[in-house]
Amino acid sequence: MGFYDRHILPWFLDTAMSAKPIRYQRKKVVPQAQGRVLEIGFGSGHNLPFYDPSKVSHLWALEPSAEMRERAAERVAASPLPIEYLDLPGEQIPLEDESADTVLITYTLCTIPDVAAALSQMRRVMKPDAAMIFCEHGEAPDENVRRWQRRITPVWKKIGGGCHVGRQIPKLIADGGFKIDKMETMYLPGTPRFAGFNYWGRASKA
Repeated sequence: MGFYDRHILPWFLDTAMSAKPIRYQRKKVVPQAQGRVLEIGFGSGHNLPFYDPSKVSHLWALEPSAEMRERAAERVAASPLPIEYLDLPGEQIPLEDESADTVLITYTLCTIPDVAAALSQMRRVMKPDAAMIFCEHGEAPDENVRRWQRRITPVWKKIGGGCHVGRQIPKLIADGGFKIDKMETMYLPGTPRFAGFNYWGRASKA
């Protein structure tokens, strides 16, 4: 791991993920989480203020980056939630089958190298009646924006920790063995259009 990945990237991600439009999206989806919650890509803990402590009995915070966990330390210390770190990537979730009531993923599917494997793991650890709550950016509906997404992705991946700006979020979720029960989409105001088309909603095991 080089200097950029250790020192610049964590700061960049922490700053980008605290933007006002993204905070507003978190406010929409995170309060839906309940029971034993697995958050994939915990990052620096930006979702913590939006959990409802009366509904969450345990939070597994999956975050393989030590640098991001360090940045989350103050938010974790201030949270009333019982938080347990998991430091493996999404493709290797170290939980028993059917152990989570909710899986929460926010702005994470874009960076996971093997999305199919990670979604398979999420499905494995979800209880039969569990919900996957998601909020992701991905492929835009407009061809002119999609062209920019294809052009910029090779560079964006290098500066954004592997972020693919044009992934087909609904298809990835469906191909992962999930049924999308509810989904909304829009371009987030105040964000670059190539990275600002959002999908959010909830899914269950197909």
